[in-house]
Amino acid sequence: MNAREKFSIPKNAVITVAGTVGVGKSTMTNSIATNLGFATSMEKVDTNPYLDKFYNDFERWSFHLQIYFLAERFKEQKRMFETGGGFVQDRSIYEDTGIFARMHYEKGTMTSIDYETYTSLFEAMVMTPYFPHPDVLIYIEGSLQDIIDRIKLRGRPMEQQTPIAYWEEMHKRYENWINNFTTCPVLRVNINDYDLKEDPKSLEVILKRIGETINGNRNLQHV
Repeated sequence: MNAREKFSIPKNAVITVAGTVGVGKSTMTNSIATNLGFATSMEKVDTNPYLDKFYNDFERWSFHLQIYFLAERFKEQKRMFETGGGFVQDRSIYEDTGIFARMHYEKGTMTSIDYETYTSLFEAMVMTPYFPHPDVLIYIEGSLQDIIDRIKLRGRPMEQQTPIAYWEEMHKRYENWINNFTTCPVLRVNINDYDLKEDPKSLEVILKRIGETINGNRNLQHV
């Protein structure tokens, strides 16, 4: 019996992994996909034409960056469902509007007109019954200090050069976002409760919880 059958995870499931920079989304995504025999959908950072410009000038490039992310994530989420599911996705489409676009608007690095244009586009494209949402969103959480330590250890150069105050604000905004997120079922996992590199078996507890969350929600939908 393979892991997918053992934990009763449907073969057409779409699992999304979310969390701030430094929590290990990519490692979690790859580990779950490998154990379930699922495909991965990874965030394409290296091909993003706006990212480096954005880190150098938030005010000028924040709107461009968010529109780019929205288009790319929309196409990718649509593709995952059209091909029949069986995917683990690194980062969700919902974080962009709930955290990043809102932050830049509130801090004045995105104009009110740009923010209104972006959010109305997001609502029309994503927050509709016709757009498929993941079966479960795994939210990886940890203390601010744990996350900063990870960024210092393995973050990209542009992330390591970003002021700590930025990551502190990100941490607060992520917590506020997930506490109010209701679009799909959420499974919260703390980075101190497992170690996928030193103890691969620690993933089994997470897989068990994924199966329980997905099946519990699908049963509710059929009541």
